[in-house]
Amino acid sequence: MSRHILIITGDAGESFECLYAKQRFQEAGWVADIAAPSRRRLHLVIHDFEPGWDTYIEKPGYGAESDLTFDEADPAGYEAILVLGGRAPEYLRHDPRVIGLVRAFDAAGKWVFAICHGVQVLAAAGLIADKRVTAYVNCRWELEAAGATYVATEQAVRDGRLVTGQTWESHPEFYREVFACLG
Repeated sequence: MSRHILIITGDAGESFECLYAKQRFQEAGWVADIAAPSRRRLHLVIHDFEPGWDTYIEKPGYGAESDLTFDEADPAGYEAILVLGGRAPEYLRHDPRVIGLVRAFDAAGKWVFAICHGVQVLAAAGLIADKRVTAYVNCRWELEAAGATYVATEQAVRDGRLVTGQTWESHPEFYREVFACLG
């Protein structure tokens, strides 16, 4: 019997994080459903660093089809939730459906994973107070303001049933920890 994970993203989600997650879980025999505001091909982006820029740049990335909407997602059918980064969390953290989903996974004692800016959603949902987390470094202030301890020295951090990763560059450490949690 297949195991199921719910992946949360939307337009301007990080392309590499989305495609890597979907394919990595499928490779391990999981059903990985991408949930988004609507059911359609999502416009994903690539965040990278260029010499001479003080912050990351954004370029169009590969797209991905969303499998279901936030309204259609039922936490009972999944073992874990993964919130991706990119720019999508800027607006998804204001969506009560997304906040309800991550809170439902947490309340059910299920695994909650987030990478890069995805941790902003967990902060908005009130899930990181008194937790050790990591994320893209420029999220630090927001995470600490939400009561978390920001860990800059680790690419992936586990605190209870919560696992966070810094960026797509953290995939090896992050997914090693994610799959250790999932058994």
